Amino acid sequence: MTTFNLGRRALIAAVAAIGLVGPAASEEVVDSIHFLIPGGAGGGWDGTARGTGEALTNAGLVGTASYENMSGGGGGKAIGFLIENADSNHGTLMVNSTPIVIRSLTGVFPHNFRDLTLVSGTIGDYAAIVVGKDSPINSMADLLAAYDADPGATAIGGGSVPGGMDHLVAAMVMEAAGKDALGVKYIPYDAGGKAMAALLSGEIAALSTGFSEAVDLANAGEVKIIGVTAEERVDAAPDAQTMKEQGIDTTFVNWRGFFAAPGLPEDKLAAYQQAIAKMYDTPEWEEVRARNGWVNIHNSGADFEAFLEGQEQQISDLMKKLGFL
Repeated sequence: MTTFNLGRRALIAAVAAIGLVGPAASEEVVDSIHFLIPGGAGGGWDGTARGTGEALTNAGLVGTASYENMSGGGGGKAIGFLIENADSNHGTLMVNSTPIVIRSLTGVFPHNFRDLTLVSGTIGDYAAIVVGKDSPINSMADLLAAYDADPGATAIGGGSVPGGMDHLVAAMVMEAAGKDALGVKYIPYDAGGKAMAALLSGEIAALSTGFSEAVDLANAGEVKIIGVTAEERVDAAPDAQTMKEQGIDTTFVNWRGFFAAPGLPEDKLAAYQQAIAKMYDTPEWEEVRARNGWVNIHNSGADFEAFLEGQEQQISDLMKKLGFL
């Protein structure tokens, strides 16, 4: 009889413990967050904000989340709104990414990240250089050899305009490999299908693109990934070599993260940062992250600022060399 009572008490204690750590009983850090999205529905910013809100609320770290899409000015409209209405937006987090650095440098809008409260960088997508599945090029060394033999016939394509991210990544990689970034022939395409057709026809020798897109293309058997701009190999494509492994000392990540209005009280900022930091350890976040193919890149507060300043310097130096600044 005694044994039964002890077992029953142990069972009750175990059930109680499970209840304490279950998602519904997670400690709420923030009661509500309003996510401001500088672009339309369905884009990368939209997916990041809604996915983060989903994970935070489902994990019980945030009570409720709401969302507002505010397109315009390449993201400038939302940034301006947040700054101009700072006092009434202490419950708002705005999502953004690398373009806030590029578009500030080029004057698309008058503000930059220093005009906002930096909360946290959260996820990222590295860049990759890919070639067609039947290309004789199998590594960055092969691409560089082809470029040395005939620069004009070794064009690199991308899905962004000249001076955009795909172009900057291609120039950055070639520059780090000891080539003149100005000499690299870059051809922009406005759709992935057109870029793939150009790759298969030989119009371009290689394609500069986001790593997650490169993985999808490689898994579909359409391309070979010959270089990734990560510090270390990425689990999603463990056979894909980094640029650094191949003697090209450069890294790049298209981060996404969150900003708040200027003048945000310190306690509010700390609460937002704590909620995001705790989110990474939850199964709710892992479900969202895996579903979207995101890479965890967590830079909070001062680390986020240092990261942004480093990227701004890197991009500014390259854009000046290319004649865009």
